[in-house]
Amino acid sequence: MNPFEDMRLFCQVMESGSFTAAAEQLGLSKQFVSRRLIQLEDRLGVRLLNRSTRRLDITPLGQSYYESALRLLGEVEQVEQGIAGQNSEPRGTLRLSAPLSFAMAHLGCLLPLFLQRHPLVSVEVDLSDRPVDLIGEGYDLVLRIGTLEDSTLIARRIASIPRVYCASPDYLARHGTPLLPDDLADHDCLPYGHGRQVQWRFKGKVQALSVSGRMRVNNGELLRDTAIAGLGVTYLPTFIVGDALKDGRLVSILDDFAPDPLTLSAVYPQHRQSSRPVQALVEFLRERLASGC
Repeated sequence: MNPFEDMRLFCQVMESGSFTAAAEQLGLSKQFVSRRLIQLEDRLGVRLLNRSTRRLDITPLGQSYYESALRLLGEVEQVEQGIAGQNSEPRGTLRLSAPLSFAMAHLGCLLPLFLQRHPLVSVEVDLSDRPVDLIGEGYDLVLRIGTLEDSTLIARRIASIPRVYCASPDYLARHGTPLLPDDLADHDCLPYGHGRQVQWRFKGKVQALSVSGRMRVNNGELLRDTAIAGLGVTYLPTFIVGDALKDGRLVSILDDFAPDPLTLSAVYPQHRQSSRPVQALVEFLRERLASGC
């Protein structure tokens, strides 16, 4: 019986989604993996997984065990790296989650540079705008934009992200240029999201605006392209609309009422704060984004 090996096995099953996938990744038989987890449940005296022919469902106790196992395994990894004298050079696999639009704008050029700088590190990247469960889903590091909820997670500021109101020159020529936030009530708005009302911020003040535009979408690139096509005013981060503003396809408006920038944060569990790959990537992103990359 090796409790740490059982923990690793259980975590692999959770991250892979099935006994078969976990067995293939570990180079073991499916029967061996299944038998070990049954023995683990018998030893603990609890059910960790509800098994069916189609999928595995984790029980509440299983979720608690999974989160604790990830934390303990992370601490063991740090101890082993320190004893082996390997903490001077980052190594290992780093599981990263990042917002889709931001990743497409920046990570495509930054991650290859990071991997060239640290040849012993590999990265698994999940691109999603949904709020992921960092610990429950087994991420080492998550990039998040905006206000963070209070939690036991550690958050480090990476960069500031300005936002602008903008529209195409053609749209403004046809409908006029809004001079005050209230003027937007007479314009077609292209909001991010699917609610009947959206909240757009002006100089620290939140104002709910009734949506009068013809499109609502939860993707910034599609909103940008719709604004470029002349269908309304949109409100987006500069990493999405920056190029269109530079070449004149979009024009910024209401600049005197520009809201405070958003904050891009790196968020990770407490047990990963000494992880060399995590800290190396955080410092690398802060360095490169500060230089404008």
